[in-house]
Amino acid sequence: MMETEMQMPKKISARQNEITADFFKELDKHISDIANGRVDTMFEINEIANILNIHPRHLTNTIKLTTGKHPCFYFEERILMVAKQMLSENRMSIASIAKLLTYDPSNFTKFFKRYTGQTPKQFREEALSKKTEHFTI
Repeated sequence: MMETEMQMPKKISARQNEITADFFKELDKHISDIANGRVDTMFEINEIANILNIHPRHLTNTIKLTTGKHPCFYFEERILMVAKQMLSENRMSIASIAKLLTYDPSNFTKFFKRYTGQTPKQFREEALSKKTEHFTI
């Protein structure tokens, strides 16, 4: 088989990259809306697919094909980034952060610990001690 026969047509590849870019744009917008209290329910994959006017399975398959990871990975990654930032800022209680990010406190702690190896409280204490070390040097 010739090499050109094995390559994906450029039009298909361009569309996959467009879908992936649109997915990340909508995901980032949604996570920002959650973190800023503009919405109080977390999207499901099918809701982002509806915004993009494609079937949820097509969205999932495209993201997996273009990135090597399931779309849920990126939801969790973005939620963790926001949670870590909020915990480091120390402006809200852990329970309030959990609620804002659409979790009950117990499930938030389980989710956070599964991906970071620390509870939110341990993460916050470590982050705050690093900040105070920075100022005492």
